[in-house]
Amino acid sequence: MPASLAQTSSVGYTPAPSAPRAEPASQPYYVQPAASYGSASTLNSIDALNDQTKLKAGDQLSYRVVEEQETEPNLLTVSPTGDVEVPLLGHYPAAGKTCRQLATQLKPLLEKDYFYKATVIVAINSLSTSPIGNVYLTGQVKQQGAIPIPPNEVLTVSRAVLLDGGLADFADRRKVRLLHHNADGTTTTTIVDLKEILDHGKSEKDPVVQDGDTIDVPQRLINF
Repeated sequence: MPASLAQTSSVGYTPAPSAPRAEPASQPYYVQPAASYGSASTLNSIDALNDQTKLKAGDQLSYRVVEEQETEPNLLTVSPTGDVEVPLLGHYPAAGKTCRQLATQLKPLLEKDYFYKATVIVAINSLSTSPIGNVYLTGQVKQQGAIPIPPNEVLTVSRAVLLDGGLADFADRRKVRLLHHNADGTTTTTIVDLKEILDHGKSEKDPVVQDGDTIDVPQRLINF
């Protein structure tokens, strides 16, 4: 059992009628147990909540409001669109947030209409192992095409190239292009020096890739 999230309150509580327990969302993803961050059934303080792991589609969460005094948390699943179905509130964006961030945002919404004070607890039950997207490799690489971005790993340009099988013999390692396609239709191009990264350990020059990015490796002008 894992991650976590909450806010404290103990006095002057006037509860709203309890919401019907949400049915668990369908789970189209394989999941793996999360690290032991705590259980939603036992956590009662925001200080104990996970504020590091970013939620993503397929993650399974447990959720409760302490003041409802329910014995069992609700089971929530982050949908493919990044939402969770929160009792009383309905669909709410969760992907990209930590448990603590999500609970912090839900607290005032619940206190607006349903609770005088709401101690919101959100914990990770299991993490999705499905890829979170693809990055595409073109040009002078051993294998051109798409590779999946692992769900629980920060994938950089050099790591993606290595996972793909490495560079071709005549690759220009100093002028690798990372192309990121923006929402407004434009493309941002970053020149990456893989020689500095791989030969001299300059990891700070190794950009993190995102879903839909393209890594293009040009050919050296002089191939000897």
